Amino acid sequence: MITPKKEELWFLPLGGTGEIGMNLNLYGHDGKWLMVDCGVSFDEPLIPPYRYHGTGKQTHHRVVAPDPTFIAAQKENIAGIVITHAHEDHVGALPYIWARFQCPIYTTPFTAEVLRRKLAQTNLVNKVPIVEIATEQTLTLGPFDVSWLSVTHSLPEPYALRITTSAGTVLHTADWKIDAQPITGKPFDSNTYRSLGSENILAMVGDSTNATKPGFSISERNCYDGLLSTIKPQQGRVIVTCFGSNIARLITLARVAQKTGRYMALYGRSLINMYSIARQQGIWPIDLPVTDPFHLGYLPPNEVLAVATGSQGEKNTALSRMANDSHPHLQLDKGDTVIYSAIAIPGNEDSIKRINSVLSARGVKVIMSEDSQLPIHASGHPCAEELKLMYHWVKPQIAIPVHGEEVHLKAHAMIAKECGVKKHYVGQNGDLYRLAPQPSIRRQVVKTGRIPVQQDR
Repeated sequence: MITPKKEELWFLPLGGTGEIGMNLNLYGHDGKWLMVDCGVSFDEPLIPPYRYHGTGKQTHHRVVAPDPTFIAAQKENIAGIVITHAHEDHVGALPYIWARFQCPIYTTPFTAEVLRRKLAQTNLVNKVPIVEIATEQTLTLGPFDVSWLSVTHSLPEPYALRITTSAGTVLHTADWKIDAQPITGKPFDSNTYRSLGSENILAMVGDSTNATKPGFSISERNCYDGLLSTIKPQQGRVIVTCFGSNIARLITLARVAQKTGRYMALYGRSLINMYSIARQQGIWPIDLPVTDPFHLGYLPPNEVLAVATGSQGEKNTALSRMANDSHPHLQLDKGDTVIYSAIAIPGNEDSIKRINSVLSARGVKVIMSEDSQLPIHASGHPCAEELKLMYHWVKPQIAIPVHGEEVHLKAHAMIAKECGVKKHYVGQNGDLYRLAPQPSIRRQVVKTGRIPVQQDR
């Protein structure tokens, strides 16, 4: 067991560094650890993704979570678990591995509700202490002062964290982008991050997903324009597939449906659940109706806008079942159109191609976001110019790229170097970054891995 001293500040990623997904980060100081995020990853090739009963009915979806052995062995030293936002790769592992920690979880109301519904599927529903944090609140957790700083992303209530200790202060960006016209929440406020430039930030631990892409990410408002122009001329049914947690995209599509005289319905448990939470939390606009999915199949094709799960080619999702003509509520015909309002996560390309081949053989037109001349998908992550702005504002002493594969981490580190950050460290899960005291950075590796868990679909 290794434990940080009072004069030390450590950073230790157990998941999400060297890969996209499955985020679990630890900050160590004065004998305590602060856990930031606890997510899952999907469709690992080494294990069967689905389990079936003899009837052929699917009951579970196999996912993987970070191996928590290192921190579970000293759970009495965990000051708390902080969740930055409600995406699966940041919150999805908690129902499966929280029992190894048994400490309070701190997050904002929308994410808290998402987590409660996940816990309702387990025997932990009333056993996990969840503390809801107000916007821009600062909370003391052991030797850590944690401040929630607003960012823009693709779902409600995304936050970066300013983590302050007696040994130094870290900005943990989590997932973010600069969006002046977001669909949910307030526009990105650069003043919050400009003010950090005078605070002598020791390190910035940041999102690397789009570090290889030049320029700026597309605003969700531009995505509305692109989807409207793409959907408006279609004569048949339109099926849009996107990430189930993308509330901003669902609101965008509801507005497009209203503008084009179509009725929108949701197909897939994750979509329906997120819509329900958005309504409960007062995030969903009251003037945007959503049609019962049972009814959409009876409407003329030119009045149908279906939003379906399955943008990554997953088996037995709504899109997969529609492609195979096995969905109980909606059948596709020649002349219909499927639009991917999402990008393919690396490793899922073959699964997506298989579904698209089936769709094309049936005469269904497929429009991929990567091939479209119009913006029909907006990433929730910063491109190169956004990263440069953040470094110019925050002026950290050290840059630590996370949330990406090696190519993304190295591109992020190069951007930090170009922005005048003298120290930038590219590592992998299990690498222990000794941030303070400086300059004696020593590399120590903690054993990491992943464990299979099952998620109801």
